[in-house]
Amino acid sequence: MRLLPMLALTLAMLLWGSSFIALKHVLSVWGFGQVLFMRMLVAACCWLFLWRKLGNFRYQAGDWRWLVLLAVLEPCLYFLCEVNALRFTSAGQAGMVCALLPLMVALVAYLLLGERITRRQMGGFALAIAGVMVLSVSGEQPLGAPNPLLGNSLEMLAMLCAATYSVTFKKLSSRYGVMPLTALQAFVGSLFFFPFALREPWPDSWQPMDLAVIIYLGAFVTLGAYLLNNWAVTQVKVTLAAAYVNLLPVFTLLFAYWLLDERLTLLQGLACLLVLMGIAVGQMPGTRRRPVTA
Repeated sequence: MRLLPMLALTLAMLLWGSSFIALKHVLSVWGFGQVLFMRMLVAACCWLFLWRKLGNFRYQAGDWRWLVLLAVLEPCLYFLCEVNALRFTSAGQAGMVCALLPLMVALVAYLLLGERITRRQMGGFALAIAGVMVLSVSGEQPLGAPNPLLGNSLEMLAMLCAATYSVTFKKLSSRYGVMPLTALQAFVGSLFFFPFALREPWPDSWQPMDLAVIIYLGAFVTLGAYLLNNWAVTQVKVTLAAAYVNLLPVFTLLFAYWLLDERLTLLQGLACLLVLMGIAVGQMPGTRRRPVTA
């Protein structure tokens, strides 16, 4: 049944959308390496309580290359590119680059898995991408964009990592299961970002609210959102799952309106509706032609 994967993907995007608000808070307290390390560590600790669920991991010869590729793509390279991209370009331009993810996933899925994409899906992608672009340029743009070309290039690399990660996960999930592969990310991410955390000065005192936000990022976003998204990828075509990433700026905008009292304009509201229409069109089943009989 496709309803459960759709709900899982929507909830995953809701959690990821809220993470931008949470990150805005904790990045004012800790450096980006510390934040990434702590959220990965929290997720890894949560997985330790679920270690019985990871017992079905049985390594198959020759898969080490794919497993290493999976962990390196996300969280390692993806987070490095994503965080540093926003240092050089505006959020609006980065959002327009993010809108290309479904098409990039479709290309990688075609090359590695042989998945086909229908005209209806292409039309839905186009509507969603148009909505994201309108949403990206309709808000006020920050002045701090010292090198947009570099920033957009890093964002493009981040999207390429995300696209290849999704397809690689789809390939490996049939042999190892969703939970062991998702747990692998948390443990590898903790080790990878630990040196980055040591390079930055730690604050003298930690506030309970700051720690609560870190726990939320680790337990609900790094573990929960990835688990929901990864499970859904195993239930539907990876190209269909990728279309839901266009909900991210929509949910982020709504959270900013709710929690940060940011203003929601009429144009932004219409852009959100356009994104939702695009995803709905892409999810519609294609019509089959009946054979012509004499």
